[in-house]
Amino acid sequence: MDATLPSGTTRRRVELRLVRPLLTWFARPTVTIDGVGHPAQWGDGTWAVPDGGGTVIGVYLYNRAWRFGSASVDVPAAADGDAFEYRVGLLPVGSGTIRRR
Repeated sequence: MDATLPSGTTRRRVELRLVRPLLTWFARPTVTIDGVGHPAQWGDGTWAVPDGGGTVIGVYLYNRAWRFGSASVDVPAAADGDAFEYRVGLLPVGSGTIRRR
């Protein structure tokens, strides 16, 4: 029998690799899960997503002057153990891409 989890916990995790561009212009990544932003670091990480239903994962970069490199992907409800990779262009303009690994 499964034990009851405390409020706010989940068993479903998604792997996300944030690839740092050559020129970051002091940019920092932010990961959004269903529209709620979470500060992130460059590299590999895992993110908790809601157990039921699909979810939208997005990433954008920001520095003190502007926000750029926005990208998002829909993660279906049945997918578990998914892995994604985020990349952005060399210049701090335009959008980024999130691809399944």
